[in-house]
Amino acid sequence: MSTQFFSKLSQNYIELLEDNEYYDLTVEVGEDPNVKIFRAHMNILCHRSPYLRRILSSNTNKSNNGLINIQLPNISSGAFKIILRYIYGGILSLNEQDTSEIFNVLLAADELLLQELVDHLQKYLIENKSEWMEQHFEFTHRTSFQFNSLIELQQFCTDFMVKSPEKIFKSLDFISISEKSLVQFIKRDDLQMREIEVWEHVLKWGLAQNSTLKSDPTSWSDDDFKTMENILHHCLPLIRFFSLSSKEFLQKVRPYKKLLKCKLYEDLEDSYMDPDIKPNENILLPRNIEFDGIINSNIVNLNIVSIISRWIDKIDVNNNFSHLRELYLPYKFELLFRGSQEGFDIRKFHELCDGKPNTVTFIKLKDFKEILGGYNPLKWTSLGVYDETKDSFIFSFKNDDIKTAIISNVQDAKHAVANNSNHGPQFGNDIFVFPNYIYYNKNIYDKMLRDTTGDFTIEDYEVFRTVRR
Repeated sequence: MSTQFFSKLSQNYIELLEDNEYYDLTVEVGEDPNVKIFRAHMNILCHRSPYLRRILSSNTNKSNNGLINIQLPNISSGAFKIILRYIYGGILSLNEQDTSEIFNVLLAADELLLQELVDHLQKYLIENKSEWMEQHFEFTHRTSFQFNSLIELQQFCTDFMVKSPEKIFKSLDFISISEKSLVQFIKRDDLQMREIEVWEHVLKWGLAQNSTLKSDPTSWSDDDFKTMENILHHCLPLIRFFSLSSKEFLQKVRPYKKLLKCKLYEDLEDSYMDPDIKPNENILLPRNIEFDGIINSNIVNLNIVSIISRWIDKIDVNNNFSHLRELYLPYKFELLFRGSQEGFDIRKFHELCDGKPNTVTFIKLKDFKEILGGYNPLKWTSLGVYDETKDSFIFSFKNDDIKTAIISNVQDAKHAVANNSNHGPQFGNDIFVFPNYIYYNKNIYDKMLRDTTGDFTIEDYEVFRTVRR
């Protein structure tokens, strides 16, 4: 049996820290004129901080009274005082500390390789100071990504960027955000913000970088436009201009036409005057903005859902800009079956999906960045028969990119879909879904979905019922 008396031990070590005798080390923290000297004990610091052990093992600098002396100019006196109480007594008191000072303690702990303290402080900031970090997002983001060990704060920033971009744009220090941070922010496909709002805030940031520019572009000279273009040089290619409505383009982009490359602006004008023009392959697609209740999928994003919905409603997406202007989401996709969730059990597929009409199957191939699938407007059964329909189709996407979309329409309507208790969804004799793999070959649907045929291992597959909203 062992009895632990840590509370008394901690108290004794704090008393040792505060005692003016027996110390053998002095630590100078901060920079002139704010240097402060702390007394400490080499053995304790060496065993509590790997960084200080390394510094002290190579230090031969002794003062006139024989004490070893080290300097830590990057650490403030307030932060080091808190850290010393942690090192000696395992005590950390943050209740009266400003959030900015807690960050100082965190960065000091990181420098001293006190990983236990680093982990605790990240958790503390996220659980107790998230509102402050949101309001001071530029500082939080810049600080957390300067240090590799601040993984939890980096994840906090990333999640916040994606889920609440409007709060970043409204934060106290948005206009002082670094260009690098802004670029990282607006380049994300999953940024949850309308494109016109992204454009407006990028302009606001650009204006803040040069106080001589007026907010009204009609008063700008050619030199002013050139100045602004140089400021936004890395941001302009990341704006999804083709996702804007004609009204947004006319009112919010046209006044700034001199900021854009001539070819880009001409293509934009052409796309609004003739929406049947085929989009250029280099055009950025709309962002994957989430809409509550549309779909819960581990395989596809809303851009793909939008394309599938257009195909179901027989809207052509291959020769116009409609799918770039806005998402088409007339349906809710209700999850019936997920292979990774149900164990790829064929009997479970039939139990959950039989008798349900208007279903879409998404199949993610293992070892290939590729999605295959099909739409069945009829009800799945286990009767071992083919069903007739002209409205089914199969499809493929590569790398979740709708520009790679292939739709293959049924040619032999009498054999469009098949029902068999021994396998899952079957589209004609083209796609057969088995417990852990699919078989694909071109037979009764009109286009090849991929270069090779045969058996392919499934990473996951999902079946959804489409219900008009």
